Amino acid sequence: MSTSNRNMVIRIYVVVGGLLLMSAGVVYRMFTIQMVEGEQFKKLAEQRTERMFVIEPNQGNLYSEDGSLLATSVSKFEIHWDAVSVSNEDFKQNLGALSDSLSNLLGKPASFYVQKLRKAKYDQSRYAFIASDLDYFEYLRIKSFPLFNKGPYRGGIVVSQKTVREHPLGKIAERSIGYVLKDPDGNITRVGLEGAFSEYLAGKEGKRLKQKIANDQWKPLGLNNIVEPQDGYDVISTIDVNIQDVAHFELLKQLEYYEADHGSVVVMETATGEIKAISNLGRNSEGKYYERLNYAVGESHEPGSTFKLMSLIAALEDKVVDTATVIDTGNGKYKVYNKIVSDSHRGGYGEISVAKAMELSSNTAFAKMINENYKENPNRFVNRLRNMNLHEPLGLAIKGEGMPVLRSPGEKGWSGLSLAWMSHGYGVSMTPLQTLSFYNAIANDGQLVRPRLIKEVKSWNRTVTKFEKEVINPSICSDETLQKVRVILKNIVVRGTGSKLYDPKFSMAGKTGTAQKDYDKGDGALKYVSSFVGYFPAEAPKFSCIVVIHHPNKDKGYYGADVSGPVFKAIAQKIYSKTISEDEVDLSVEALATKPTIDTKEAIDTMPNLKGWAGMDAIYYLENAGIKVEVIGNGKVKRQSVRAGRKIQKGQKITIELL
Repeated sequence: MSTSNRNMVIRIYVVVGGLLLMSAGVVYRMFTIQMVEGEQFKKLAEQRTERMFVIEPNQGNLYSEDGSLLATSVSKFEIHWDAVSVSNEDFKQNLGALSDSLSNLLGKPASFYVQKLRKAKYDQSRYAFIASDLDYFEYLRIKSFPLFNKGPYRGGIVVSQKTVREHPLGKIAERSIGYVLKDPDGNITRVGLEGAFSEYLAGKEGKRLKQKIANDQWKPLGLNNIVEPQDGYDVISTIDVNIQDVAHFELLKQLEYYEADHGSVVVMETATGEIKAISNLGRNSEGKYYERLNYAVGESHEPGSTFKLMSLIAALEDKVVDTATVIDTGNGKYKVYNKIVSDSHRGGYGEISVAKAMELSSNTAFAKMINENYKENPNRFVNRLRNMNLHEPLGLAIKGEGMPVLRSPGEKGWSGLSLAWMSHGYGVSMTPLQTLSFYNAIANDGQLVRPRLIKEVKSWNRTVTKFEKEVINPSICSDETLQKVRVILKNIVVRGTGSKLYDPKFSMAGKTGTAQKDYDKGDGALKYVSSFVGYFPAEAPKFSCIVVIHHPNKDKGYYGADVSGPVFKAIAQKIYSKTISEDEVDLSVEALATKPTIDTKEAIDTMPNLKGWAGMDAIYYLENAGIKVEVIGNGKVKRQSVRAGRKIQKGQKITIELL
């Protein structure tokens, strides 16, 4: 064989061998695809044509305590039409009747639907849009229309269902009622009651198989779900819709008048801690108010003078003062290092009792009282406040509770000024609800209870879980201190900084607060936070309430008694008129007075017998009658310099000895 022929044969062998190897590779690959990877490719093909979709369940309803709906799930339906599945004969026979029915339900002319359906049939559309946002009864009607009543295979009707959350109260308490949102990445945001109790409300997801008929268009397969969704439980809240309505509109009215930035109101049932109303309104760029944030729960700020109650209780418990102890406020200024604490009353109050200092809300008296009695051992003051749980959050079920700030010596932010500033509510921070809870404890015989927004979880008529009263601290102070501060809080309304709110036919107790904000940025930046917190009736407390309004127009007013106090009074009076029967309890100041204190601002000409009176009651009585009082000791009246029955004159000086 010649060399050229030999080379030709070798090339043929190489080509044939290569072809054999390629064939073997193809056969092997076909084998692995069919036998090994076939199931995987089959699933991939199915995923591209069929997919399992999640069906969101109906969430449980959220109710007020009287059964009124606060939030509910509503099914909404969307209708499409598969023109391919409908025969030409059925289409011609039902076109006119179907178009008339759609016109009656949806409002557009029958000719519009005739044209729409004909075009879909001509285009062989598998998913022509018919209607959306239908309620359940509209869905039942459209399902019974000519042609559609033949079902998905002969009639071509394609139904999609979604669940939406509706709030029957509209914007009232919208933020407190709350919501649950899931973003495309699966991150969940939980707000308010809906968010806090979503584990009960949410239910369990169902599953529905759908077939892809076009880009991003999926048609349900079959009539039934693969897995039926399970509806959530119902949650019964503590909200009273009548009180909520009053709180919302009284706050809104005051915010609008004072052109304030935002504000909040909370009304709590004294004995149980149940929140009957919570309203949070903030102003948008157009000057309208809406539920922007849950300020009552989440906004921790310097409370100002409402914190004086905490300081007073600490001083009384440590027995560094009594209510009758006299403090010289001088000209209304008290210097601590290079800083001056000033009273709003120009010229000061001179010598006044501790009780009177609280009544008049004297910054100078409180700064002097706390600084001079605790400066050698500031931890003693801070620890007393901590014993009253003022450094701890309330531990609410609702997310986003603001953290209280109560610094100790040695911590960042503590200085030689801290005691004096803390005494009247600066350098500390609390949310409105935390402040209210403390005042509620005073009304509740010293028992600090956790605020509660939920009563129970139900499945139809069956109780799943019941939420009971939770006690945080069974006694924040002694009974002796408690009785003293309750008398003072009542008299703040009768004759103190809250006297504009006084009504002889209705008894209230509480404290005004006017805190400066941005005071370190110059006078031009200075803003105010106006507040009033207390309870009613004063000596048989049923409800406690706090009103906080931020940044009122300073030209119109900013004192707590002027801005927030009227909201408190209006809410208290309207709650009283709606929920408390006068046959049950007489709420007048006269009927509720159980102590020998006589509330009068008129001069007296005969000395009463003061023996056995509480020192502060005797001081109140005499000072309001125009008598100058010198006090010796602490406690109850043991002796008086002018005997009972003797004639006295306005301006006369009388000494009382306490024991």
